Amino acid sequence: MQNIPVFTISLDFELYWGIFDKVPLKDRYQYFENTRKVIPQMLHLFEQEQVHVTWATVGMLFANDWPDWSALAPAEKPAYSNKKLSAYSQQELHGKAELEPYFFAPELVKKVADTPYQEMATHTFSHYYCKEPGQTVNQFRSDIRAAKHVAARIGAPMRSLVFPRNQYNQDYLKVCFEEGITSVRSNPKDWFWQDTVEDKFLNKVFRTGDGYLPLGQRASFPLSSLTKEPNLPLSIPASRFLRPVGSKSILNKLRLKRILSEMSEAAKRKECYHLWWHPHNFGGYPEQSMADLKVIIGHYKKLQKEYDMVSMTMQEIYEYVEGNR
Repeated sequence: MQNIPVFTISLDFELYWGIFDKVPLKDRYQYFENTRKVIPQMLHLFEQEQVHVTWATVGMLFANDWPDWSALAPAEKPAYSNKKLSAYSQQELHGKAELEPYFFAPELVKKVADTPYQEMATHTFSHYYCKEPGQTVNQFRSDIRAAKHVAARIGAPMRSLVFPRNQYNQDYLKVCFEEGITSVRSNPKDWFWQDTVEDKFLNKVFRTGDGYLPLGQRASFPLSSLTKEPNLPLSIPASRFLRPVGSKSILNKLRLKRILSEMSEAAKRKECYHLWWHPHNFGGYPEQSMADLKVIIGHYKKLQKEYDMVSMTMQEIYEYVEGNR
């Protein structure tokens, strides 16, 4: 296989479904209002610069409102031992019409699907935690089928998947393949990314630190290193999480410098650089976040001219790898 320099972005599109078990909704009203405003700006930039992006979207976001959400829910729901982890608890807590914009975004989902160069993918239906005690493989399958069903309403095929909270479950990959998923995002190979369930303090420290300083392995990888096992999706490792803009300018500069440097290294080596984040990570500082994204995209365009770097979605990477074996 001929290795080519590739820049890929995958986004975990969740709104409040991604943090409901961690942060009270009342503390994030403005945060998610900012998020809803910044997503069209992202899409405009991606279309303008012809950047191919995979949007791994929680299926519940496709729903129009709470009644529609109830009708779409699968019969088999995740039976987590820790009941607070279930997204299905949220209607009882927040089932008011005025709160629906924090849970549902059918118009934004449609805008993503209609924007050139964007791949609509799945982040499971219910932000499903694949390694939490209590849930089963059959419940996971029901969840994926619910995600496919709701996406079919706008004609969006689900070919790529990102596991919520990066709980990459090897045992569930066969289910993904059987349900038509051809590529999944896997975690970096560094030891501090291997256990995202217990999320031990030291793992968090190293994962955070590696976003600013080189603490782990080289982030990019040649496409020839991606090997697809029979009856399983292609696993495409993440390279770097675009950490949210914070209040300390020195850290903001360090994280951006690290990403640009890694992108350049990937281009020179003819490797793939896989950047990811959540759209809601732009909710705290939307203007600065968009400014940084424009710097990243501008750097990609420079590398495109100098090294023929190519922008690909996860599905396009799968198609390239499969077509060049």
